[in-house]
Amino acid sequence: MPQRIEIVQVGPSVASFNKALDDAYLVHKLWLAPDRAAMLAEVAPRVRAIATTAGFGAKRDLIDALPKVEIVACFGVGVDAIDTAYCKQRGIPVTNTPDVLTEDVADTAIALTLATLRRLPQGDRFIREGKWGKSNFPLADTLGGKIMGIFGMGRIGQATAKRAEACGMRVIYSGPRAKPDLPQPYLPSLRALAEACDVLMITSPGGAETAKQVNAEILQALGPKGYVVNVARGSIIDEPALIAALQNGTIAGAGLDVFADEPNVPEALWTMDNVVLQPHIGSATQQTRDAMGALTVRNLAAHFAGEPLLTPYV
Repeated sequence: MPQRIEIVQVGPSVASFNKALDDAYLVHKLWLAPDRAAMLAEVAPRVRAIATTAGFGAKRDLIDALPKVEIVACFGVGVDAIDTAYCKQRGIPVTNTPDVLTEDVADTAIALTLATLRRLPQGDRFIREGKWGKSNFPLADTLGGKIMGIFGMGRIGQATAKRAEACGMRVIYSGPRAKPDLPQPYLPSLRALAEACDVLMITSPGGAETAKQVNAEILQALGPKGYVVNVARGSIIDEPALIAALQNGTIAGAGLDVFADEPNVPEALWTMDNVVLQPHIGSATQQTRDAMGALTVRNLAAHFAGEPLLTPYV
């Protein structure tokens, strides 16, 4: 019987993915190691791949600890927690899982928009706290006729645009460059986008290039009737500036699925009634997570078979 290929799995994921890795490879589970450094030193001569997630990532120290690594396979579309520049320098391909999560994340984006403007969680609490019949629930805001400004018009941004337009919203967008094949108007700067829209939808990639781009200046441009919805990365928003803008009425509200230091969410955000919070569940359906795991495993299999990778990022 041929010896099984050895890989390091950085952190746990859905059961189907964990099982698929265990079935195909000899998996060293880094998160279970009492002494991480000792475990890596012991397996380093034999490990040929790193399996990780968008949350756990793979920094340079981990890659350096495993000099025989040939590929980093990421369960997730975001790769900002992976040192992709170093992988490219080392000639180590990085794969991720685009496409399979697009529709679910776009569903979350529009659901957060609806929940934030129509105050759906607040209505739920209003009933649960026994207030219905004793006082009037405040009027909410309508979606129809409003302008959604999408920052990052990639796959998820475009899928979100379709849903927003189905709700009667008009869509404009901004990003590194205009996409001539898209019918929606392009604005060249994030500030111009914020000034022109009612709902600033963030679907841009994370990383150094977009870090804290939604700052106090952008929130001021969005204005007191504007909303921010973020289903991308918490790093894109200057979180203290957002909290201040929500507290002092610079903007009307926010719907947030992602945060700067997950799972640590500032307590100030818990207590505000104009904020809807979700625990980073944009793609968190059983079907999509199973599909993400299957694609990650197929990328590993393709690499070890000498075949083209299905979804290479680097």
